[in-house]
This record gives sequence, structure tokens and C-alpha cells, in this order.
Amino acid sequence: MSSALSPKTWPFSLEWLPHSACLVGGTVRDALLKRESEYLDLDFVLPAGAVETAQAIARYYKAGFVLLDAERQIARVVFEQGTADFAQQVGATLVADLERRDFTVNAIAYNPHTDQLLDPLQGYADLQKHQLRMVSPENLREDPLRLLRAYRQAAQLGFTVEAQTRSVIRELATLLQRIAAERVQSELNYLLSSTRGTTWLTMAWQDGLLHDWFPAATAPSLALVAAIDQAAMMLQDIMPAFAWELLSRIRHVPKNHHVKSGSRSDADTPRLAKPPELSVSGSVRSWLTMAKLTSLLPLETTEAESQLRRLKYSRTEIQIVSTILRCLPQLCAAKDVDTVTHWNLQPFAQLDLSLRSQYEFFQAAGATFPAVAVLTIALGTPPDAIAPLMDRFLTPDDPVAHPTPLLTGQDLMTALNLPAGPRIGQLLAAIQLAKAEATITTPAEALQLAAELTRQFEH
Repeated sequence: MSSALSPKTWPFSLEWLPHSACLVGGTVRDALLKRESEYLDLDFVLPAGAVETAQAIARYYKAGFVLLDAERQIARVVFEQGTADFAQQVGATLVADLERRDFTVNAIAYNPHTDQLLDPLQGYADLQKHQLRMVSPENLREDPLRLLRAYRQAAQLGFTVEAQTRSVIRELATLLQRIAAERVQSELNYLLSSTRGTTWLTMAWQDGLLHDWFPAATAPSLALVAAIDQAAMMLQDIMPAFAWELLSRIRHVPKNHHVKSGSRSDADTPRLAKPPELSVSGSVRSWLTMAKLTSLLPLETTEAESQLRRLKYSRTEIQIVSTILRCLPQLCAAKDVDTVTHWNLQPFAQLDLSLRSQYEFFQAAGATFPAVAVLTIALGTPPDAIAPLMDRFLTPDDPVAHPTPLLTGQDLMTALNLPAGPRIGQLLAAIQLAKAEATITTPAEALQLAAELTRQFEH
């Protein structure tokens, strides 16, 4: 048996479990597939006393205790190296409990006391076939999130979905709209977080699971998601430093969006020798996943924000998508015929932006630039066309992408005897732009420019 099934690897002694206790679900499935994880995630089913057993273990080992569901008697013990969930058996027997589960590969039990597997639904045979097969249509109907979870688990495991199971999912697809948005979002985030998930995201859309949550998505939308993956892989080869930025975890983006890659400290974001690999992980949001999420939404920001709020995305994530949507047309041309995507955009063969235009673009895009760039390339813009912008973004002291102020607002108010107000912001913006255009380079020149502009304002 895999080490995950061995009590020697657990953070508590087997002696605390009654002889009828069994490991179930993903722990057993992954162990049989020899899928290893540094963090233990154990799920036990007990015929009685599940919460009491969890409490006793938590108390003895001074571990965390969480009552997950008082009615169904489910509790969790949190250790440093993993968690152990204890659930009361549903039904008169363990077999009855397993028959209430979603897919046969998740309905295999293991008794650590006897070292025996219980597999009444032939889940092990499905594991060998690398397929997900439903336990019953009624189980999927009972919790419609399982409809989408089939595609997420197929992506995670590299499995197929059995034909009859997929047929039932299509029949029940409209039931997914009944599920809490937070639960739907979690499954979607897994699918958006890997290239393998893209295939199953497309199948989920084809089978009607996304129509209610992403009403603007079309076949070209899903093709664009795949194109984004291809663009990201290409960037790993031709510009690995930029690909690293693209695959980096997003952080808080303030209202003015002026978070710059070059301003991050090594402590905040350790540099890697190579870009992180794409993996199915719903807990991590990267600029790449935000670009793929954006491609499923309408180009009109108000509608896009409304759909994201319904899916309970955070304020920061909604703000990021809105910024991407506002900046994307600056790198793509409007068109009359919708042939590339559901958006009325088409790529430029070449970009010829003035320094002023580049400065204004980076001021608007800020930290979201990697997402905007990969979307632009996925839409068909040659990487060479925006390579100068990517180079600027990667240069921390670039005066266009990452301008540093020559003067502060307080400097202007003191030197020119000006009151606080909107004019100070206007002067600072003019100074930044002049520095980007290389017409000024020193604080003295900046102050002289501000004085000249102030006189013009007065006249």
C-alpha cells in the first residue's frame, strides 16, 4: 500500500481509531494511483462517535479541532503536516455510505486495522481504466456541484469521464445554477489553473454547465483560453523572465493599479531559476489564470463585473479583470466583423506607440500588464510587436513602465506656494510624462516645468 495509507505516516496513532473505522475518498484513490502529497489529507468514516473521536485526538495531540457539520457529525483535526476529517457513517452499513458518493473511484474504503480494501462499486477497475464513472444519476442530482466536479477531477487525475456519466451530466446541467456561487467558483478556478484544465473547461461549456454562469462565453471564447495557454508556453521558451511574471501569484492591487513588478522586494517574491509550472491549484491566482477568466466574459466592463460579482470573486479580482478589459483595446484594433472572438477586437500586426502613449498605457495597466500581454498575443499579435513593452515591464527602473517621481506633492506646494488640490496631481502627472519622454531628467528641471505650467494655468 502507498505510504498515505500507512498509519506510520499519520500524525496520530492508529490506536485511537475503532476497528470499524475506514479511510475513504480521495485519500484511498490517490494512494492506489500512487499520487503523493507532502500534506496529508485523511478522511475517515466511523459508524459511531466520529466527533468524539476527533475531539479526543485533538485534545491528546494538542491539535486544532473544527466541527464542520454538527448535524451530519463531521469534524476536522488540524495538524502541522495535514488534516484528518472524521465523519459519521451515512446509512446502516459502510457499503450504504459508499453508495451515496459521487464517483466509483471515490467510493473505495480501506480498513487500516485489517489492511483490507472494500470496493463494492468496482472503483478500482475504473482507476485502472483511468475513468470517472458515476455511482448513480440520483447522487449527481442530489448535489449538482458534482456535475462540474467530474470535469475538475478528470483534469486533476488525467482521467476521462465515462460516456454514460457524461450523458447524465448533460441532462442535469441546468441544476448547477442552484449551487452556491462560491462552490462553483472553486471548481472553475481549478480548471482555469492548468493547461489540462482547459480541455475540461471546454467540455464543461459544451455540455451546458457554464451557460448560466458565463452567458457571454462562446466557442471562440474557449478557443481563446486554449490560445492563451499556447501563448504562455511560447513565452516560457522565448522570454522566460516575462513568463515567470505571468505565472506569478497575484497580490493586492490598489485602486490606482500602480503596482509594478520592479517594485517588489526579494522577500515578497523570491526569484526562481525558471517559471513555475502550470498546475491544477484552485488556491493560487496568477496573471495567466486571470487572463483566461477574462476571456470568458463580455468586453463591456460593467457586464463583466456583474458576472464576476455573481460568482463571488473578490473585489481585487474584479478590479484586475476590469483593468485588463479597459487596457486590451489599446493593443488591439476594433473591427466590424466578429471573427476572432466574441469581442469586437483584432490584433495589430505591428504596434507603433509614442512614448506618451506607452506611458499612459502602463499607468492604466500597472501590474496587470502580463495578463494583457498574453491575451494580446493569444488574439494574434506577434510577440515581437509587443516585445519592447515586455522589456520595459521587466526593467525595474524603466522611466515609461515604472516611473519614479522627481518631486513629491509636498515639494511642489512648498516651492511654488501652492495649496493642496487636484492641480498638484496634474502637475505631478505632467512631470512624470516629461521624464518618460526624456525632456527633463532632474528635480530642478521638474520644478521649472511645474512653475511654467502653473503660470499657464493662471493665465
